[in-house]
Amino acid sequence: MKRALVVIDVQNEYFTGNLPIAFPPRQESLANIVATMDVAREHGVPVVIVRHTAPAESPLFAKGSPSWELREEVGSRPYDHLVDKTLASSFAGTDLAEWLAAQKIDTVTITGYMTQNCDESTARDAAHLGLKVEFLSDATGALPLSNNAGTATAEELHNHVLVVMASNFAAVATTAEWIDAVRAGEPLPHSNIWVSTEIARATP
Repeated sequence: MKRALVVIDVQNEYFTGNLPIAFPPRQESLANIVATMDVAREHGVPVVIVRHTAPAESPLFAKGSPSWELREEVGSRPYDHLVDKTLASSFAGTDLAEWLAAQKIDTVTITGYMTQNCDESTARDAAHLGLKVEFLSDATGALPLSNNAGTATAEELHNHVLVVMASNFAAVATTAEWIDAVRAGEPLPHSNIWVSTEIARATP
């Protein structure tokens, strides 16, 4: 196997801007993201930085604005490829798939924000492209939502996405578990829809 670490949208918008990450606490998830970058560098795992970019007049991720900038802890670290995207998935309208193929990457590790939006979209697209996907539960994060369909807390959204990811699309693990797997050169264990539904049916 050959991994790449994909660090999605770790930009100031999610810290000091209009979309503050709420769960897990953003300073905790940021520390874990930084840890994955450092371990990836130590073990020769390529790092891809993804940055969401919107027009200058946009209220979110306006190109060139302070909120659009990468967090200093991430932007100051070395990386192998930078992807600018305008849609939720890191694959949509970008060269990410081609770059991964050129590097002979077969496994992508998803970190960054938001769990229920860009992270989930990227993970699904990666799985549909035939890549193995790892989704780090404590190096991602969500914020609450409320609209005409209902209301969900950040914790509810985050946890629900993790369950769905683990049922079909990704191996879900903590940062510590991922670091152990990288150091051992091993894949993370992956569940599936049958096992997940079987366990759920058997649970009173």
